[in-house]
Amino acid sequence: MSAAEPADPALCQPLRFDRACLEKVWGGRSLEETPGIALDGDGPIGEVWELADREEHTSKVVQGPLAGRSLRGLLEDEPRAMLGRARLSERGRFPLLIKYLCASRPLSVQVHPDDAAAERMHLGDSGKLEAWFVLAAEPGSVLYLGLQPGVDAATFASQAGGPGVADLLMAWPVRAGQFAVVPPGTLHSIGAGVTLVEVQQNSDATFRLYDWDRLGLDGEPREVHVEQALLTLDYEAQIEGPRSPLLEERAEGNRGAVLCENEHFAIELLEVGTHLDLETDELAVAYVVTSGRGGIAWGAAQEGQEIVAGETWFVPACAGAHRLEARGEPMSVLRVETRD
Repeated sequence: MSAAEPADPALCQPLRFDRACLEKVWGGRSLEETPGIALDGDGPIGEVWELADREEHTSKVVQGPLAGRSLRGLLEDEPRAMLGRARLSERGRFPLLIKYLCASRPLSVQVHPDDAAAERMHLGDSGKLEAWFVLAAEPGSVLYLGLQPGVDAATFASQAGGPGVADLLMAWPVRAGQFAVVPPGTLHSIGAGVTLVEVQQNSDATFRLYDWDRLGLDGEPREVHVEQALLTLDYEAQIEGPRSPLLEERAEGNRGAVLCENEHFAIELLEVGTHLDLETDELAVAYVVTSGRGGIAWGAAQEGQEIVAGETWFVPACAGAHRLEARGEPMSVLRVETRD
């Protein structure tokens, strides 16, 4: 069965949405340099939401015949045309949240539940599996992922909520272009000096264990959730640290690598040297342009839009065939695909 034909044919084309800039105590301004986006205000921006369907912010189309329409409203009116075979989130919203993270200081040491734990704990939200693609990393930067070998529940509980918890984390050196998956139940943090793209389930289920003895933007200590975190941690998880994708040659001077595939999303890194003809395959797709510039075209008449580094484009399931093309130097793009 193909994706349903929408009542408004204008829906069957790539859409660009507005972004929300969120100040965080650990944020900074490095996103103005890499990938080169304009940030609101002059405060420490930690997160920039590119594609979001949350109560705090729902993305709105910024150009074309659908300008001003929200992602939430389009999903309510045309769920099949927008998502095709993909599932809505636990709260009946767009299933993913795509954002940039800029860490001038380390993020809190935290853990996310999986779907079963989130339901068991009556969070009213799904679990949270996330993945990171590193855009920039200062010398000596690290990603904290998983526990040191041999750390058991009793050892960890004795340090939970205090500075000793940081010593139990695995610290992985990281550089630009690397990728990591953060399964639910994994203790983690992003170290200072790292800028990345994060793709995650559309959930805010986060339990902090330690926040580096600092105050929040309001001058008060940020809340920690030791009891919930201890119930969520997977002490036996085998965690793979950040890795460098192996790009394989493809036709017409293009390269690509599948970064991850799971029950919630798939991510592919594309290096477009000329052009790539692609399909939605009846699933919603998003493209995050990490470097370079080019175009995205669709339809029999091959209508198109210019796309540049720092932009995120959403392609509804009903759009079907479309083309990415580079203009000048190769263009690097993350293709994020929803799952059914």
